[in-house]
Amino acid sequence: MNLELQKGSRSRILAAVILIIVAIFVARLFYLQVIRHDYYVELAASEQQSRFTIPASRGLIYAKSGENTVPLAMNQTVYTVFADPQTVTEKEEITTALRDIAGGNIRKDFEKLLDVPDSRYQILATKLTRVQADKLKEKNFSGIGFQENSQRVYPEGNLAGQVLGFVNAEGVGSYGIEGYLNEDLEGQDGLLQAVTDVGNVPLTIGNNNVRIPKQDGKNVVLTIDRNVQSKVEEALKAAADRTGATNVSGVVIDPKTGKVLAMANLPSYSPGEYFKVSNVGVFNNNVISGPYEPGSTIKAFTMAAGIDTNAIRASDRFNNTDSIRVQDRVISNATKGITGNITFETAMQWSLNTGFVTIAQRLGDGEQITREARETMYEYFAERFRLGQPTGIELSSEAAGSIVAPSQPTGNEVRYSNMSFGQGMEATMLQVAAGFGALVNGGSFYKPTIIDGFITENGFEQIEEADPVEKGLVKPSTSNEIRRVLTEARRAGFPGVDRSGYNIGGKTGTSQVIVDGEYSSTQTTASYIGYGGADTPEYVIMVQVSGKDKVFQGARDALPIFTDISNWMIDYLKIQPKG
Repeated sequence: MNLELQKGSRSRILAAVILIIVAIFVARLFYLQVIRHDYYVELAASEQQSRFTIPASRGLIYAKSGENTVPLAMNQTVYTVFADPQTVTEKEEITTALRDIAGGNIRKDFEKLLDVPDSRYQILATKLTRVQADKLKEKNFSGIGFQENSQRVYPEGNLAGQVLGFVNAEGVGSYGIEGYLNEDLEGQDGLLQAVTDVGNVPLTIGNNNVRIPKQDGKNVVLTIDRNVQSKVEEALKAAADRTGATNVSGVVIDPKTGKVLAMANLPSYSPGEYFKVSNVGVFNNNVISGPYEPGSTIKAFTMAAGIDTNAIRASDRFNNTDSIRVQDRVISNATKGITGNITFETAMQWSLNTGFVTIAQRLGDGEQITREARETMYEYFAERFRLGQPTGIELSSEAAGSIVAPSQPTGNEVRYSNMSFGQGMEATMLQVAAGFGALVNGGSFYKPTIIDGFITENGFEQIEEADPVEKGLVKPSTSNEIRRVLTEARRAGFPGVDRSGYNIGGKTGTSQVIVDGEYSSTQTTASYIGYGGADTPEYVIMVQVSGKDKVFQGARDALPIFTDISNWMIDYLKIQPKG
């Protein structure tokens, strides 16, 4: 009886053990198949699927060419050649082929890279063209591979270098339009998650593929006209050769829209070879990033303020003695002898500082440049014509400048007497050109722009023509009078240099340069600003000439550049002479 009970107990114990083991297996399977289901599905997918980045293409940059467009920045497929030293077998043949085919694209001592121990990846050459890569692929060398890359190329070389900027080694736009519009130009990479075979090649089967389409960068069309840009750069180069200037800049804008037709500086560089530039200052666009004291080009603004407020008329007279005292300072004219009872129009023609200090005085009580006079000048210079303020043009590294307000301690009578003829203040060439455009176009200020539109899959989409940022900066009658004065001054001072039948007017500027905190007597900056057209201004041109320890004059060194470009513009724009 005890033996039977013992046998029965053993059976029950065995059954219980088996039941427990089965329960453990069931629980484990439940844990794996139900509770941890998502985890293991994801783990399996990660081993079977791979993620592939679909690189976006950087947007292209175009310039205008009359009614057409031409590319200034494009993309080119280039190839990197790499080796797996552990599988390379034909070292001598590879070395010879790379030298013959890749040439200057091979890396220094590349043949030594074929023997690097414990390495599976060594770059032998970079930036090969498709033709070069195909020739190497035909050799079918063991252990040699190729990787496609996209490289920015600039088919026009140096043309508009500082306007374009460049794309650096990391693929990021720097300076110019490349820097300013970098995010728009680079686009967004796409993503492909696909089931792959053992060679990591995507298969066409499977419902779990994830595909985020790439978004290529925007293709931008600049307002720059390739032909005008080329002419301006040619004229600047000729001026540098003629004058010995080390820095020459020029800008051409349409005063009816604010569109920049050309913007150039010397020295320049090729954006495709930015890495060869030793002086990074060359990357800066002096037209927008180099504030300076614009000198006598500002006299047109001072006269406009006087006429617009009815403080003077161009035909009004003052007694010129070649110098004028303001507090403890004596201000003299560069041109002597035009003395006596003369008109302000004569003062413009001979660029007499005394005349414009007198205008500043007449904005006040007629004897001093009072606080009221200074506030009026500040209103016209800084608030209406926006001198000393960034224009907001679509280029990186734009600088501001400085117009001292009369509320500041340094905004005193002496300061404003100097500002009346363009000293004691700072502005960029583009600020002066934009303000001058408003001065001669009837009084409407247009924000300077360098983007004309974009090329999309639907074709060219032009940005809607901008309305003036502000109308009525000066009365139309003031604008007409300033144009007349500037045109007559140019005809009288420089007869025969312009095409007959057109209204061409402008103003020279020769400004001293501050060196070590003081005005230098051995260094000046020369400039000229003017407009051209028949009945209405069709273009505004500003040029600047400078150089370390060099003395330049507006009439001698800058005006001829304007004249060269202006006469060419009349033909290029097919402007018909006055009836």
